[in-house]
Amino acid sequence: MAPLETIFAYGHKNILGTHKTTIEITKDGFLTRKGDCIIGINADKACFDLNAKLKDAIREGKKIKVTIEVQNLSEVFYGYGHKKLYLTNKHDLVFRKSTYICNRTVLINCTKSSNELSRKLLNALKYESRKIKISFEYTNG
Repeated sequence: MAPLETIFAYGHKNILGTHKTTIEITKDGFLTRKGDCIIGINADKACFDLNAKLKDAIREGKKIKVTIEVQNLSEVFYGYGHKKLYLTNKHDLVFRKSTYICNRTVLINCTKSSNELSRKLLNALKYESRKIKISFEYTNG
């Protein structure tokens, strides 16, 4: 099945992946160690930039499969849309385990947070030249 949307971002030496409730991708070109949920910078898209088909699926409350790929490693998690997701932020995408909604939230009730991603994957994200691919797909279930 073809992805609904694909986003590309890059790694950074300060990626920690220790946050217990969120995963974030940002268009920002820098990262401090305070950004413990951020797993990719210099992203080519934020919430605002997502295509209409994906935004519609999210606003319909669909279950979405998210795949993170870097080098030969990949990790999958799932999240849900909601009719109140604004998807208007022009800098970030935040995946939340909670039901908290703001303009940066892309999916809620996600099955993983950044601290639940594999350490092998997170270590691969610590190199600035490494391109990260984040894909969104429909799921049956």
